[in-house]
Amino acid sequence: MQRHGARRIGSQIEMGVKRSHPFCSATSLPWHHELSKDHQIFRHLLEACKLSSDIRTATETHTRIIRFGYGTHPSLVASLISAYAHCDRLNLAYKVFDKMPDRDVVTWNSMIGGYVDNGRFEEALRLFTMMLTSNVVPDKFTFASVMPGCAKLGSLPLAQWLHQLMIDMRIEVNYILVAAMIDMYSKCGGIEAAKSIFERVQRDDVSIWNSMINGLAIHGFALDAIAVFSKMDFEDITPDAITFLGVLSACSHSGLVKEGRHYFNLMKSRYSIEPQHEHYGSFVDLLGRAGLLEEAYAVITSMPIEPDVIVWRAYLSACRTHKNPKMGEVAIAHISRLRSGDYVLLSNTYCSQQQWDNAQRVREMMKKHGVSKKKGISWFEWGGRFHRFKSGDRSHPETEPIYKVLGGLIERAKAEGFVPKRELVMMDVSEEEKEENLCYHSEKLALAFGILKTGPGTEIRISKNLRICDDCHNWFSLVSRMLNRVILVRDRIRFHRFEGGLCSCGDYW
Repeated sequence: MQRHGARRIGSQIEMGVKRSHPFCSATSLPWHHELSKDHQIFRHLLEACKLSSDIRTATETHTRIIRFGYGTHPSLVASLISAYAHCDRLNLAYKVFDKMPDRDVVTWNSMIGGYVDNGRFEEALRLFTMMLTSNVVPDKFTFASVMPGCAKLGSLPLAQWLHQLMIDMRIEVNYILVAAMIDMYSKCGGIEAAKSIFERVQRDDVSIWNSMINGLAIHGFALDAIAVFSKMDFEDITPDAITFLGVLSACSHSGLVKEGRHYFNLMKSRYSIEPQHEHYGSFVDLLGRAGLLEEAYAVITSMPIEPDVIVWRAYLSACRTHKNPKMGEVAIAHISRLRSGDYVLLSNTYCSQQQWDNAQRVREMMKKHGVSKKKGISWFEWGGRFHRFKSGDRSHPETEPIYKVLGGLIERAKAEGFVPKRELVMMDVSEEEKEENLCYHSEKLALAFGILKTGPGTEIRISKNLRICDDCHNWFSLVSRMLNRVILVRDRIRFHRFEGGLCSCGDYW
């Protein structure tokens, strides 16, 4: 519902008040009892505010709810929390939640879900632990909200704890929870646990299959993902648009161009599913990664729907990978609202060709439009909390030992023949400055902290909010061999499992 629709409903409520008795207080009017039998109108109004992100009408509705005496009605409180959260007003949502004297499970679920939907995953999990100490027992909807938050954080111990809680509490499991659990384990690095769950459960809903295919895709197991897709036919499960997005992603991560073409065409020819922007974006990404820039461009120009930013960004990324600034400029020209990542991709493309003037021009454009480069953040879980690092970060309490460990690794890697990829630094500065810029990337600091805190032979798991750079990727491969350690890195795109000097992506990502 559009914003004016939400306000129209609110106006109708006010008109009802004035017609009934314009001079009496709300609680004394005869229609108040009538309205109390059906407070659903407020819920519908809040739902409209939520869908249209209409914070003004939401706050006005909140005032009316209090005036009519429904300020502690559980279902309306839950709707208020949800509406405020969707309007990006978590502070207001929490105030409503905090003032509720007796919170039921729906109220807790709304607040937890609001945190998750707004990317406040740690707060959502903290609230969940508070719920466990209250007299309210979580239900299946609680876990359906919490598990995506855990998946975003990438915490395998947390995933295992949530899974065990569900078992201990005898939570009724449905296809939504099964799909969420497979997704959670996959994104937390527990792909074997995800596969085990998939094999044991009743797989009668396509969402379960989609979670498994997507999980295998982000771990680089393209052939396994295709095998799961093929199995759907035998179990009489019809794939949907999300299924094909997962399969195309799997093919893209592993360079299976022939297979990707087959499944892209199969969508429409066999299942009558019209490819949407996301499918075209994934297909362009597949062709672009493989260096087929001309074919990828031909796909874009022949699309029956207008190519959107998803498609052009996939092409821009391919231009950076294959050092083609000319076609990168074409992609940039088609992105109406440029983000920091778009500028960085183009600038890096110029830098890779040593076109410093053009790279400087891009940086000046960023400055002119007030765009700053998105900061890379990496985190490592230790001692029940997430330790976050930025590039060159010295804010951690254990900075000195972290840098000492990292410095030792850098020197040892050099002795092993490692050469930094200085062309990745988007600045025309000295080679020494470029090398220093590369040495202290966030994922390297997180790895040093992981080594500092764990014993020999322990697997180290690191998450990053951006794509891992080529230099760090090569360096991690070497470190895994030097230390005889398994290092698992989850970046924005996929998982990289470094072991014995090799990466599970086969240096193709």
